Amino acid sequence: MTPRFRFDGIYTPVVTPFAADFSVRWDALEAVIDWLIGQGVHGLISGGSTGENYAQTLDERIEIARFTVDKTAGRVPVVIGTGAMLTAESLALAHAAREMGADAILLASPPYAVPTDRENALNALAIDRAADLPIMLYNYPHRTGTMMGEDFLDRVGRSRNFCGIKESSGDINRVHLLARDYPHIQLGCGMDDQALEFFAWGAPFWVCGGSNFLPAEHVALYEACVREGDFAKGRRIMSAMMPLMRVLEQGGKFIQTIKHGVTMTGIDCAVVRPPLKALNKDDKRALDQVVRVLKRTIADIRAEG
Repeated sequence: MTPRFRFDGIYTPVVTPFAADFSVRWDALEAVIDWLIGQGVHGLISGGSTGENYAQTLDERIEIARFTVDKTAGRVPVVIGTGAMLTAESLALAHAAREMGADAILLASPPYAVPTDRENALNALAIDRAADLPIMLYNYPHRTGTMMGEDFLDRVGRSRNFCGIKESSGDINRVHLLARDYPHIQLGCGMDDQALEFFAWGAPFWVCGGSNFLPAEHVALYEACVREGDFAKGRRIMSAMMPLMRVLEQGGKFIQTIKHGVTMTGIDCAVVRPPLKALNKDDKRALDQVVRVLKRTIADIRAEG
């Protein structure tokens, strides 16, 4: 079965800039969109967890998604997140994505309910019918409590809309399974510190929160591994990125760190919605040091080419 859409390159799950009163700063969101596209990312995702979807109402999520589609204006594909605890809300997001002209949707397992593979598949297929758009699955069992298992993949794989999967389980055996047994569902990296391994197994795309503030460096790894097939160069770039991965994944402040990173580029995104709190001075200082070394090292590697 030939998928109806190809996910290729770096897909950025876009942050949502907030004002001090927690309202959306639309001018800053437009600035982030324009900057990311100008820096060479290949697609945008609106309504992901990096965009703080869990702290937004359904109406807010749809408004932010529509704004993102409108301001992107076809320059790169836009994927709309449909993840929600209520199936009715996921269906509403899927329908809205279709109506606003989105290119695809991101579909995660409903959190907390812990459905069986069959139940999860039937839920996914209902969302598929509502959207009738290409779908990027999102397997993140540590957050949802549910693994998209083989029975799930077999069931949803009968629809050609299921074109890709952002695999965030952290289990390298899942990478092997997906690459070998489900080649019709494009493998995508959703575990940043395993990006090199994903690319080695043929993954054509990477959904990476850090690309919100280091887009060129994430694109550099993709180009080295996927476009050039130069894994020696890729290992050097990945080695330079590993301190960032440790800051993002092991500090317990993933979203705050990314939003401060965007603020470091000149677009103020420091405010996060409760229950999260912004980074303290020590965290900011540590990120600044990591970013400076990373950017300098990767710039040197690219200059050699």
